[in-house]
Amino acid sequence: MHSLLQSLLQLDYRIWRRINITWHNSILDVLAPIFRNPYTWAPLYAFLAVFIPWKFKKSGLYWCLGFLITFALSDYTSASLIKPYVHRIRPCNDGALRAGMHLLVDCGSGYSFPSAHAANHFGLALFMSLTLRHQYKWIWVPAFLWAFSVAYAQVYVGVHFPLDVTCGALLGLLAGTITGLFFDRKIGLAAARRR
Repeated sequence: MHSLLQSLLQLDYRIWRRINITWHNSILDVLAPIFRNPYTWAPLYAFLAVFIPWKFKKSGLYWCLGFLITFALSDYTSASLIKPYVHRIRPCNDGALRAGMHLLVDCGSGYSFPSAHAANHFGLALFMSLTLRHQYKWIWVPAFLWAFSVAYAQVYVGVHFPLDVTCGALLGLLAGTITGLFFDRKIGLAAARRR
């Protein structure tokens, strides 16, 4: 079991080096810090907070609550329940890696595993996809491109390892599945639209 974990961590380091060092370019050097910045996505959240209740009335207000619960569930689980017990150091705080890395943002404090950014965005992407799929069949593509771009940016700028964002994404998918399916079965937007 120990050798399997060591092999997985070595693969994780190799992929991190590819993304952060080998594959860096001037376009992503500009875009990656923007993608991972929460303020970049604030207009999207504001739009959803207005559009969904306008379109779906009372069930749209419940949808906004479900969206917030998804975020809270994925964020609390990743940042408060898992990170303090795993204690994985961020790549940008690892002295052995920092010398050759391509750090594009402030490293910050705190631990690395799992990525709360990835958990939150994948959770929200799946919640949106499950609850809006009846009205907007195409929602999966932009929702998951958005989540993937945020997760990839976390590795690209140097604050997370690939395993951090992968496990964060899986955690988010679990949170999004729970809240999305619950909302769809108990409230749902499809029924609201048919009224």
